[in-house]
Amino acid sequence: MKYSKLFGRTRHTPPCDADSVNAKLLTQAGFIEKLAAGIYNFLPLGHRVLTKVCNIIREEMNAVEGQEILMPALHPVDIWETTGRRKGMDEILYKTRASGDKEFVFGPSHEEVVTPLASKYIQSYKDLPLYVYQIQTKFRDEPRAKSGLLRGREFGMKDLYSFHTDEADLDRYYEIMKGAYLNVFNRCGLTAYVIEASGGAFSDKFSHEFSVETPAGEDVIIICKKCGIAQNIEVAKDHKDGLIYGKTLEDLKKGIPCPKCKGPLEEIKAVEAGNIFKLGTKFSEAFGLNFANNEGKLNHVVMGCYGIGTTRLVGTIVEAKHDEKGMIWPKSVAPYLVNLVSLGNDEDVLKEAENLYETLLKEGIEVLFDDRDAGAGVKLKDSDLIGIPLRIVISKRTLESKGVEWKERTNAESEIVATLSLVKKIKEFQK
Repeated sequence: MKYSKLFGRTRHTPPCDADSVNAKLLTQAGFIEKLAAGIYNFLPLGHRVLTKVCNIIREEMNAVEGQEILMPALHPVDIWETTGRRKGMDEILYKTRASGDKEFVFGPSHEEVVTPLASKYIQSYKDLPLYVYQIQTKFRDEPRAKSGLLRGREFGMKDLYSFHTDEADLDRYYEIMKGAYLNVFNRCGLTAYVIEASGGAFSDKFSHEFSVETPAGEDVIIICKKCGIAQNIEVAKDHKDGLIYGKTLEDLKKGIPCPKCKGPLEEIKAVEAGNIFKLGTKFSEAFGLNFANNEGKLNHVVMGCYGIGTTRLVGTIVEAKHDEKGMIWPKSVAPYLVNLVSLGNDEDVLKEAENLYETLLKEGIEVLFDDRDAGAGVKLKDSDLIGIPLRIVISKRTLESKGVEWKERTNAESEIVATLSLVKKIKEFQK
């Protein structure tokens, strides 16, 4: 893609109403554009990142036998009354009326849709276990829509639902999904901590969150960075004895060591990047989702659900991967691998840059070519802001050395690389 043709451009300054790093940088760099509080347009650069994030998630869900479906965003209100969650979640439900004065809600979650759907296809134990997921838009009337993509009113989410014959099989798959989620975050360039949390409106049991450390986080967790165990501080406060790992909050300011490895426990702020719940039979009982066991006796199907906010994950990556100059995209989710920049108006420079651009495209290398008629300072500043992993600069100086300037976004220094060996070096960098 040539930058001169790109829809969405960088700005000199971030928007004045941006209240987080991800909102500031993504907007200033031309990845997203705010429509209203908690509602964003994704422009081409942002959409490329979101697509790559979704594809990583999709690959990991397929690897644990998930089958992708797509459910409606518009739900008849009666299914929410069946589970009693209309009353419990009424404050965040967007509602509308259709012809015949029928009331609908825009789905904040899909347990009420997937459970009756599954009941049409699950009859016996031979139909279980079953795992289905979707990547879709959710709607929640957040009273505190803020922090850019971290807390929106309209947002993308992957939600997988599992159906089992018993709690033991749910427990087995639950652990498999923990591993799959850690794979997702690792592939997105993030380190996530698995922490115990409240089940909230989804389950009366504890759930698990996957939290990424960042000052923008709304959660406070106690962690041991040596062995990786963690717990949400709110869960500890909810315990009758007020304990974290068997210790009180007051004991933890005194430097109590980790009960597992004796390393130091720390209190950090983090973003919840995903969560998983053991639903049990809460929804299957409400909708009569049963199966016949091997003796012909009917039992309630046991369920689990597993969510990752796809748009939130984009914002989380920015919060965790940036510096004073801009974003630093991991190669796996970067909008492009290479940012090719031509400096100056010398005809030989422009010709060489065009030729290299065409060569990279033919080699299947993703490249954003900054072909604008702009000064070196503007182009290099924008390159850092956009945060593409590798910057290749062609100038009159580099032509004289029969090479290009090679600079990785994570490195402070650049080097001259011979043009003849460039494609091979880029493909090695891509691995």
